[in-house]
Amino acid sequence: MASVPPTPIAVSALPRPAATRRVAGLLSAAFASAIFTSAALVFVVEPMFTKMVLPLYGGSAEVWNTCVLFFQTMLLAGYLYAHLAPRWLGTRRHALLHVTLLALALAALPITVLTAWVNPDPAHPASSLLALLGVSLGAPFLLLSSTAPLLQSWFAGTDHPRRGDPYILYAASNLGSLGALLSYPFLLEPHLTLTAQRAAWSWGYRVLLGLIAACALLALRSGLGRTAGRSAAAPADDAPLLDLVSHRLRARWVLLACVPSSLMLGVTSYLTTDVAAVPLLWVLPLAIYLLTFVIAFGRRRLVPARGLLRAELLVLGTLIFLMVWNTRSSPTRLLAIHLIAFGVVALVCHGELARRRPSPAHLTEYYLWLAVGGALGGAFNVLVAPWLFNAVLEYPIMIVLACALRPRTTGARLGWGRWTWWGFGLFAALLLAVKEVETSSLRQALRPQWLVFLMLFSSSLAGLAWLELRGRPRALALGAAIILGGDALLDARRGDVLLAERNFYGVRTVVAADGAHLLYHGTTRHGAQDLRPGHRREPQSYYSTNGPLGDLFRELPLPGGPRRVAAIGLGTGTAAAYARPGDDWTFYEIDPEMERMARDPRYFTYLRDCLGTVRVVIGDGRLALAQAPAGSFDLIILDAFNSDAIPIHLLTREAVAEYRLRLAPGGALAFHLSNRHLYLAPVVARLAADQRMELRLRIANWSDVGDSRSLIYPSTWAVMTHDARGLGGIARDPRWQAPTLNRLIGLWTDDYSNVFQAFAW
Repeated sequence: MASVPPTPIAVSALPRPAATRRVAGLLSAAFASAIFTSAALVFVVEPMFTKMVLPLYGGSAEVWNTCVLFFQTMLLAGYLYAHLAPRWLGTRRHALLHVTLLALALAALPITVLTAWVNPDPAHPASSLLALLGVSLGAPFLLLSSTAPLLQSWFAGTDHPRRGDPYILYAASNLGSLGALLSYPFLLEPHLTLTAQRAAWSWGYRVLLGLIAACALLALRSGLGRTAGRSAAAPADDAPLLDLVSHRLRARWVLLACVPSSLMLGVTSYLTTDVAAVPLLWVLPLAIYLLTFVIAFGRRRLVPARGLLRAELLVLGTLIFLMVWNTRSSPTRLLAIHLIAFGVVALVCHGELARRRPSPAHLTEYYLWLAVGGALGGAFNVLVAPWLFNAVLEYPIMIVLACALRPRTTGARLGWGRWTWWGFGLFAALLLAVKEVETSSLRQALRPQWLVFLMLFSSSLAGLAWLELRGRPRALALGAAIILGGDALLDARRGDVLLAERNFYGVRTVVAADGAHLLYHGTTRHGAQDLRPGHRREPQSYYSTNGPLGDLFRELPLPGGPRRVAAIGLGTGTAAAYARPGDDWTFYEIDPEMERMARDPRYFTYLRDCLGTVRVVIGDGRLALAQAPAGSFDLIILDAFNSDAIPIHLLTREAVAEYRLRLAPGGALAFHLSNRHLYLAPVVARLAADQRMELRLRIANWSDVGDSRSLIYPSTWAVMTHDARGLGGIARDPRWQAPTLNRLIGLWTDDYSNVFQAFAW
């Protein structure tokens, strides 16, 4: 015969002595402060350490996502430690052990990138980066990541009147995380060097050690480990805590945690690939991710469930529309849409997690499964998707899964009738039809087979939408999959895509168009070659002979005999078209696949047709160039800043000093500064002033394009020399101006950079 559990007593409603109230208040303040501080330290060290290792991997946008995967994995390990260690040792003994381990981890401070232990490997960047993170940051981060669930379980084991709902402390954790993330790009990074940030973080860790020791002492004095059978206050909100945890519920926890984690990395990849791999853009999606946790686990429901589900349908439809339309223009205009959509979807998933949270008896297990879901989402984006797909397909896959995870509801509850869903189906079919008309001839698009496909498509989609109306969310997911899958089939019919590859350094696509081949890296066009007879050796895109680079080779006083040229950034190898017989050219490229593509005559032939000697060195440009002897080159071209994630470490005082050392007497540095989002001329001007070098800048002008607008693009270049004599005819050309020094732009160094000031608002 089953016993009836005792009714929870709201202890807070009973009169208590003043001393008891003071102890309870002190206990709450200590635990909330420790959890807040721990979360802040975790989410400061994430962008800080990522910025420290970024130069070792060429400034790739995937560095942040790989670091997030490491942090999620360590979070999972920390939650596993918080779940198992108290069970094996008992809460009282484990509290003493945990404080001891935190004290021992002081030996790993201040945080240092231990490259002496792990050598960064451009051929296997993800695995070497994960290993480097493990040896440099693993021990303190694992202990920090266990703080939130561990202290909440300690709190639940005390005699505090609110111990029955320790989830109230989760707000302190998320607020600390959110505050730290937002403070890093706006307060810490602009005002503190990396050395100062590391020192401040070490002192913060010492403060946390004292707070956790105080929590352990207070918890032991408040009955930690002796109150398991005592009743506690019920949760303050109206959400019941679950006592029965099934395998199906655990699987749903994992999926609900996995989808927002994967979407966060997908949005981050979009931002950092098209703008820059900088902490400001790393933290925006992560801050939204944490904010949804704060709202979902708050004591009061801030967003009505009905309105939230309506909003999710709206943003999911908008995202699907954007994915099908696949626009390449004005990515900054799409920024707000992607972030808002991600926030709404994450809030729905995290709201479901909060609604399905268990009783304190399953607290550490609950957080463990949430960490499993987060780690799976990160692993899918960082490890699985680049291996399986040659395009960024994890983003639409998670959109479909988000549709399937919507809570069961009905159209009547949402206030929408069935005709709304039929209209949705017809709209989707019309969308694909318009795209087909734009990407093919009208006659081909209006073929009977295509019209029949549209009719079947819209009918099946409307039928699935009607099932969603009847409370079948997985039908909506199937409808979204049909739209995105139909779009993929249309794209597969295109015969102009010659190559589509993906790796740690991004997605590369080679497209054939009107007798030319074009190279795209993400959404940015990085090069082109005219394949018509007699035009193969003509430099196109940003490197045309009537553009700035053509000026440099005509006007700079380079040696009349064989010239020695270095170029950081390979692309299609277009710059090699300026080589003369006897010239010695060296390209430095961090992506091994880029060299394979540039040397393949099926795509581009600039390297094959080069009149001089050309070689490609694989590795980070700055590190590899540092291996060359002093005075090795007459010209160094830095071509790594045009629109993708810019490698900031190539634009620092230390970097320019190394380039200058490798220049021969009278040599020059050429910076390609074309960028859709960043205005880098003031940064280079500050560097030139610091090195006491002459600088001239030529701004992009459409008059440089001439009649070949499809293959020649206007570009911005800067040239830096030891003195004015090294500029030659450039000094007399009115198109080349000496930029005005902007005192608001600080000098970028290896220890300090503020890309926020360089945004082209």
